[in-house]
Amino acid sequence: MERCDHLSGTGWTLRYDDALFPPGTDSFALSAFPRLKPGSRVCDLGAGVGLLGLLLLRRELELRITGLELSAEALALAERNAAENGLRDRLRFLRADLRDGPALPDRGRWDLVICNPPYFPAGSGVSASGEGRRGAREEVSCSLEDACRAAGQLLRWGGSFCLVHRPERLADLLTALRAAGTEAKRLRPVCRAAETAPSLLLAEGRRGGRPGLVWEPPLILQNPDGTPTAEADRIYFRQEDSL
Repeated sequence: MERCDHLSGTGWTLRYDDALFPPGTDSFALSAFPRLKPGSRVCDLGAGVGLLGLLLLRRELELRITGLELSAEALALAERNAAENGLRDRLRFLRADLRDGPALPDRGRWDLVICNPPYFPAGSGVSASGEGRRGAREEVSCSLEDACRAAGQLLRWGGSFCLVHRPERLADLLTALRAAGTEAKRLRPVCRAAETAPSLLLAEGRRGGRPGLVWEPPLILQNPDGTPTAEADRIYFRQEDSL
């Protein structure tokens, strides 16, 4: 079913289909992770309905973002989101398969690549209902290695690749980044509360970077009383609703 939500503090709306790629904490956490610079060219791999692009533009409007998406249904919603929010000059989308290296646009020219890939190998655990949800959860049309390889082909020398994944896939993540010529430089765990184990992992790799990895303090989502932390409010732009 198609839904329409308002993004706090923006005046922008997000159209999505909950049978495809419903918005989640992982996308909001990932959007707050890259170090953004005005004028940067950004490529969003597997852009879905364009949520990451909207969130990045909320942080830094002077970006030029191109989202690559394989699903025609998701792509149509992404284009509507860009048009209805008046962002077509800053946010565009192309139908593309990130596994098709020669067809990737402007290879070697992007400052930042960002991706929220599927987390689980195909067939592991209980499959999500519906093709769209299954594709977002399982590596049926895109693997971690595929995403890292595409990022390595797209980035300029010294450009950054930021993604979100699961902590239990850390060894796979570091291996895939290095194999793609994109050295891991920053890691940040995401925890529901200070006393809980990480549920997500934010990572940044640099094209052609030298070895040297920094662990950043965890992103904690809840205070001991269960209320959102100040940082969680910031990544959701909630603090601006009270101004």
